[in-house]
Amino acid sequence: MIVGIDLGTTNSLVAYYSPDGPKIIPNRLGRNLTPSIVSVDGDQVYVGETARERMLLYPDTAASVFKRTMGSDKKYRLGTQFFTSEELSSFVLRSLKEDAESYLGEEVTEAVISVPAYFNDARRKATKRAGELAGLKVERIISEPTAAAIAYGLYECNKDAKFLVFDLGGGTFDVSILELSGPILEVRAVAGDNYLGGEDFTNVLQDMFFNHFQDSELDTLDTKTLRYVHKQAELCKLGFEENHSSVMTCVIEDRTYEYEVELSEYEKKCEDLLERIRIPVKKSLSDSRLRLSEIDKVVLVGGSTKLSVVRHFVSKLFRVFPDTSVNPDEAVALGAAVQAAMKERRDTIREVILTDVCPFTLGTEVAVERENGGYESGHYCPIIERNTVIPASRTETMYTIRDNQSKVTVNVLQGESRFAANNLLLGEFTIDVPKAPKGQESIDITYTYDINSILEVEVKVNSTGEKLTKILKGQQVDMTDEEIRARMEELAYLKIPPREQEENKLLLLRGERLYEENLGEDRKVVEHALQKFEVALNTQDPVKIESARNDFREFLDAWEDL
Repeated sequence: MIVGIDLGTTNSLVAYYSPDGPKIIPNRLGRNLTPSIVSVDGDQVYVGETARERMLLYPDTAASVFKRTMGSDKKYRLGTQFFTSEELSSFVLRSLKEDAESYLGEEVTEAVISVPAYFNDARRKATKRAGELAGLKVERIISEPTAAAIAYGLYECNKDAKFLVFDLGGGTFDVSILELSGPILEVRAVAGDNYLGGEDFTNVLQDMFFNHFQDSELDTLDTKTLRYVHKQAELCKLGFEENHSSVMTCVIEDRTYEYEVELSEYEKKCEDLLERIRIPVKKSLSDSRLRLSEIDKVVLVGGSTKLSVVRHFVSKLFRVFPDTSVNPDEAVALGAAVQAAMKERRDTIREVILTDVCPFTLGTEVAVERENGGYESGHYCPIIERNTVIPASRTETMYTIRDNQSKVTVNVLQGESRFAANNLLLGEFTIDVPKAPKGQESIDITYTYDINSILEVEVKVNSTGEKLTKILKGQQVDMTDEEIRARMEELAYLKIPPREQEENKLLLLRGERLYEENLGEDRKVVEHALQKFEVALNTQDPVKIESARNDFREFLDAWEDL
């Protein structure tokens, strides 16, 4: 069984293809969305809602929004241990894998995993490594907008058409333009911002809250309290979905801060973020050489597109009402599941050829000749330009620039800057050339790039026919198969708690948080409910525990609805 996984910045989902079409697999708590949050307690790892509750209580043991640093060397400290973003992502993927196995009743070893269209080579390979660390064979890395287009059934249209997929998640933003021509669904252009998402819209409200009160006591809040304020800002943001005003309430140091915000005021404060959205939209249209009037349909993807401030902006920007027929939170996972079924060659699915594009330009460093006859190094020569349909292969010929030059070094770069130093170095290697006057020896550099972000670089010395070929899988931090296996063994001692215990742990954490958030008699009521549930847990009687769990959950739900 191959599953489809949406490894999101804020939430992650797993789906499979059933006889009735793609379906989301609920997690161990019966919910479709698993928060992309990890918390470590000694030798145990918590993922999802349990980790989110622990993050509010013990912020130094948890990490979130780590997808934004995927493919980098950044490490997160959780308690006394350090983890990279791909290792944290592997815990989320392992949790989804276990949920799928429990739900389907069979082992899950393969997956199609989605990534933002604007993820570069390093980020895509880091995502693949995360899947391998989680024990999954990653059949394909698929771009999120492409997966969403599949979920919307765009490939089943009876006529040729052009679509714009607007994907705003918790931490990343993508806009992609796709064109359907017969059985081929082709990505024409992608653009985006890996540091723009729903979290930034929450931060706007948080900043508005602090600016409104101008209280010196709020200037020295600890990490735990800041997490609490951020959560209240998130709840306030969601309040705009049905109302033109929303209230943010925080209880800090025995004082209640209540801040009412009008939607119009909030929209004004979000103008800078909305302008950042406009830039990739213009860029994608320009790269695809299309006008907005030529787009047949605009579809929304990502949980943050449910925000009223975003929907108002999108409607004005495109001058049409976008298609929201598929749940924005689930579209990518459902599309990834369909892609997984296509990989399995299911008879019930119409065969469609999916093409993708190279999200960033691939090139090499060159020296350019100046008017005085000298050469200036450090310039960038594009070989495969961004938004080239892949797989693709391109060749450029380079010449020696010094008399009796005996070696040529090829730096493989990814990026858009005209200066080599500003682009991402993927790798480098050197080849010998015969000594001769400058300009008489040449090499052909051929880049071949496939749908799984594998880049083959071939360098050929034209006078001798000598060739060097190198497969680049990512940055220098790329791990070998042996290193992946070693790291998996290294992480093996970290166990996700047994699923039959996790719901109890989640409820206890919710109770502890409510105890800390309340005062006086309210605190005593919460404590009494907590103790009652703990007494039931101590009996180790499954029947009594289930009954007490249901009662305690109802108590918590009712309390938080007050």
